[in-house]
Amino acid sequence: MTALILIRGGGDLASGVAYRLHRAGLNVVITELPQPLAVRRLVSFAQAVYEGQVTVEGITARRVDDPSDRLRIMQILSRRQIPVLIDPEAREALKLFPLAIVDARMTKQPPETLYHRAMLYIGLGPGFVAGQNCDAVIETNRGHTLGRVYWQGGPQADTRLPEGDPRRVLRAPAAGVFHAARSLGEHCEEGDLVAWVEDAQGQRHPIYSPFRGVLRGLLYEGLGVEAGMKVGDIDPRDNPGYCSLISEKSLAIGGGVLEALLTRPEVRAKLWA
Repeated sequence: MTALILIRGGGDLASGVAYRLHRAGLNVVITELPQPLAVRRLVSFAQAVYEGQVTVEGITARRVDDPSDRLRIMQILSRRQIPVLIDPEAREALKLFPLAIVDARMTKQPPETLYHRAMLYIGLGPGFVAGQNCDAVIETNRGHTLGRVYWQGGPQADTRLPEGDPRRVLRAPAAGVFHAARSLGEHCEEGDLVAWVEDAQGQRHPIYSPFRGVLRGLLYEGLGVEAGMKVGDIDPRDNPGYCSLISEKSLAIGGGVLEALLTRPEVRAKLWA
């Protein structure tokens, strides 16, 4: 069996990385939270945690309830599928001795110390500094440097602003329990009710579509949210087909990760050994 690449996180950017590496013939294992917060769920392997399995652009991922069940993990890999472990701290995943680790959780904060034997530790985006808390950083900000690999220093700082029209990102208006009024891929007109948050007192706080478009992202039903938390995404291009396609940004970042793996000769020699 070829070497394992561990990806921490199964959101849309992490899934773009997993897709690129899997298509290149590498064995990928993903770790996730018990309740993932992915918004672009149609292109997120994290959705396997809720549904048991999910297929994104022809690649299937399956949930592993017991992250210490190595037999189950190996069975999934032998089918050329991706195991998704409920293992947020990667304690059991590290016992698989991955050749490389990709931290794709996009916390935009410096990572916690991770004790591992991996030959290469790659971070995505703000919070990572090559040579300090990782070996290489991949630029995640759109623009001329998107997907570039940095072996020294860090990527561009977090702008704290969504790309494009900032209104497209839907946020929780209050703390409480999230409920959807629409489905992913559904067309919305300006002012349409998309979802609501029910607070501790039972009051409903509605979330409306800011403009005409398609509902590209939506948090999983029934999750607890904090005020201001991202819970959805309206795409003004209004093309439902885009909802189930991995974005060009995710693929560019995945290409950067693949470049980083191939740049180190000692890692490259073991990828398909």
